[in-house]
Amino acid sequence: MTARIDYNTVAPGASAALAGVYGYVMKSGLPPELVELVYLRVSQINNCAFCLDMHTRDLLAKGVKVEKLALVQAWREAGKLFDIRERAALAWAESVTKVGQTGVPDEDYSQAKAVFTEKELVDLTVAISLMNAYNRMAISFRNTPKAAE
Repeated sequence: MTARIDYNTVAPGASAALAGVYGYVMKSGLPPELVELVYLRVSQINNCAFCLDMHTRDLLAKGVKVEKLALVQAWREAGKLFDIRERAALAWAESVTKVGQTGVPDEDYSQAKAVFTEKELVDLTVAISLMNAYNRMAISFRNTPKAAE
């Protein structure tokens, strides 16, 4: 594999800007485990090995059971393993991440709005957007997952 740019070194201001948004999300009041589940699901959709590895490790460190992590991709079939807010967040993450395909329909918005306050929904959408940006950076510049080092 061809070596690619270390974007953190080349454009530290861009990395700092993304880190600032990450800091905002983590202080937004959304539960950290919920945010990490969304980060994991977005990274699954985008097939970002670096972020999949990182967020799986982060969720395990937060005490999330491996059985739950194994079913994030198939959360709709996982019964009560995911609570109502987690299911809504994962559905919203899928719709927003696949915006080119979904157009984020009113039905998806209504379902998310039913369980999140307006601020929570905005913050959740910021988190989803941020992870999509991080996925694109990690994939484009071939960040190596910790497991592959």
